[in-house]
Amino acid sequence: MVLLVVDTQKLITNPDLYNFSAFENAVKTLIAAARENNVEVIYVRHDDGVGAELTKGIPGFEIYEGFGAAGEKIFDKTVNSSFKGIGLLEYLREKNVQTVAVVGLQTDYCIDATIKCGFEYGFKMIVPENANSTFDNAFMTGEQSYKYYNHFMWKGRYAECISVEETIERMKG
Repeated sequence: MVLLVVDTQKLITNPDLYNFSAFENAVKTLIAAARENNVEVIYVRHDDGVGAELTKGIPGFEIYEGFGAAGEKIFDKTVNSSFKGIGLLEYLREKNVQTVAVVGLQTDYCIDATIKCGFEYGFKMIVPENANSTFDNAFMTGEQSYKYYNHFMWKGRYAECISVEETIERMKG
């Protein structure tokens, strides 16, 4: 198993996210548990390109301080899926990884794409409760988006949506 921490960058990891306190706590807890149990933590950052708000080289591009990478591997992407063209897929296959626990941002964008693509590549995808979040959009609140994906779209189709505690138990292996 690996813990994949997607797009938890300073610019977008903030209290405007749905259920921010629970999200922040869940991700911190999972990162600490992964490190304690020798489960590799891998970070992915999103780069929208020159001139965009989320661009390599600006302070908001870096990993959120509360989740800081402690020498762990970091991959940078320019599309929604963490598996497309950044070397992550090849890296996981080289290491014979079977299970990927996914946490991070945003539920309705990069988390959704990463979970579905990971599933299509044959990984067992795990989505810990409260460990992904998003903002309100023109069609749904952040809460509605969270519930739609976590309780309907992914569960039993593309991923196992389980508690933080169950995820940690699986890390212990």
